Amino acid sequence: MSLLSRYYPGNYSEEQYQTDKHVGTYALFVSLVFVVILWLIKLVEYEFSFNFAFRGILPRDQKGLQGILFSPLVHGDFAHLMANTFPLVVLIFSLFFFYRKSPYLIFLLIYLFSGIFVWLGGREALHIGASGLIYGLAAFLFLSGVLSHNIRLLTISLVVAFFYGGLFWGIFPIKPEISWESHLWGGISGFCLAFFFRHQAPSLPVEQEWDGEDDPDDLEWKKEQEEMEET
Repeated sequence: MSLLSRYYPGNYSEEQYQTDKHVGTYALFVSLVFVVILWLIKLVEYEFSFNFAFRGILPRDQKGLQGILFSPLVHGDFAHLMANTFPLVVLIFSLFFFYRKSPYLIFLLIYLFSGIFVWLGGREALHIGASGLIYGLAAFLFLSGVLSHNIRLLTISLVVAFFYGGLFWGIFPIKPEISWESHLWGGISGFCLAFFFRHQAPSLPVEQEWDGEDDPDDLEWKKEQEEMEET
């Protein structure tokens, strides 16, 4: 609990710790289940020599509408899927941990809107992969952090941007083989939904509960720091 009390300055009760632990476990479970599904689909493709790319989004084509549902589940190769795995785990976990009232609704809307916009405004090519979903989740969490002044959400988004690499530049048509439209429209969808759900954005416990007195865990930590300085 002492480590969490550093991350949650102020009054951080045992009850709140247990609640966050339970929610965190569930959020991790959901994120891992989604990623495992993606890997199972890719393994089926590899094992049976299937190619599900035809399930991608084909803009402004009636048959391409199916891609709105299926394209985030299909990846070009294992490297493509590997690059998306870590960001998906972190971002889905963060969404379900911080937005506890309606995480499934937010996830579904980002999932659908990013695909719909690509179908309406993308190039005439098959668009596959979960990168649009990643951009949508990252944009949603980042703007949510700005609107709610929640440094944790901002930190998570920046960490994902650092490890994912080129998150910002991905919205521009620099590499024709990459669906930059999915990145762009995913990010726009995330920003719009973050503004729409701004009243549900989580605020820091310290802003609501801190009464100006030092928390026992904080006092213990300060004492440890002073003893280290003396030695």
